[in-house]
Amino acid sequence: MTRNPVNGGARRRFATVGFAALGAVVLSSGVAAAEPTAEEAQERYEQLQEELSGLNEAFNQAEEDHETAQAELEELQERLTEAEDELEEMSGKVAGIAQVAYTGSPYSMFTVLFGGSPDAALQNVADLDFLSEGQQDVLSGYIEEVELGERLHAEAAETEEKAAQALDEAEAAQGRGEEALEEQAEVLETLGGVDPTSVEVAGSGGGGTEVAASGDVQAVLDFARAQIGKPYIWGGTGPDGYDCSGLVQAAWAQAGVSLPRTTYDQVNAGTRISRDQVQPGDLLFFYSESAPSHVGIYSGNGRMIHGSNPSKPLEEVSLAAYWDGVFTGAVRVG
Repeated sequence: MTRNPVNGGARRRFATVGFAALGAVVLSSGVAAAEPTAEEAQERYEQLQEELSGLNEAFNQAEEDHETAQAELEELQERLTEAEDELEEMSGKVAGIAQVAYTGSPYSMFTVLFGGSPDAALQNVADLDFLSEGQQDVLSGYIEEVELGERLHAEAAETEEKAAQALDEAEAAQGRGEEALEEQAEVLETLGGVDPTSVEVAGSGGGGTEVAASGDVQAVLDFARAQIGKPYIWGGTGPDGYDCSGLVQAAWAQAGVSLPRTTYDQVNAGTRISRDQVQPGDLLFFYSESAPSHVGIYSGNGRMIHGSNPSKPLEEVSLAAYWDGVFTGAVRVG
């Protein structure tokens, strides 16, 4: 069966109804519930497939956010160390100027340095008329370094918090994904072990026949086919296993093309084309037009190579069986 895809982020919903609730018919006595029908079980399986796709890309995005925040934090810490070293180097000069202020002016050292905030105290020293222009420049520079250090400390703390939050989000997405996988395995038993997202459809064309391509595209397809049978891994970018967007990224790297990491960005990494224009090597996206959570590589003959979810290895599947019903867009790379 197929479902009409809905554009936008609304398709990135996560199903929350448990398998045990499928087709439940609670009687007035509250003691009996009907088994789900085959149609209900298939619908739930497909819901879980979409949920797993969304959770994996949420995991990928959180991982990306975590890595970005960690890189920013490292840079901030380097800048903070440099600022602290600069302050330490300047502190001797500032102490000398403060001593001059104490011995050469009507102000007491206590009033000059501790009459207000540290910045204000240093500014008081800088404002003393008898200080040379060079001394005032030193003090002004010291004040700027103090303020820079304070800003860097605050930014580093905020960035560290962002990194921790992103890591928590990634772990939460993976945890929810493991629960969805368990439920999907139960549903699959109800369907007699027949996966509705991988089943072949008579007349879908091609079978396992490979379609020849030229140049870079052939390199992409050869690489993708060589990965078939490898495990689907959460956040996998190879070489031992991949997720859907990790496979696409690695395959197109064989042609010297650097694609973004997530499906959310990959959908904007080429020229949009319609379903009837797709050629081998094109990227196919599913579930949402603006923020798709799944991607595969069109391999010709109405088929694609992709990673579906951790319950099965990377595979080449017919689009007609299920995927055309949730197709939302295609992109030609290059």
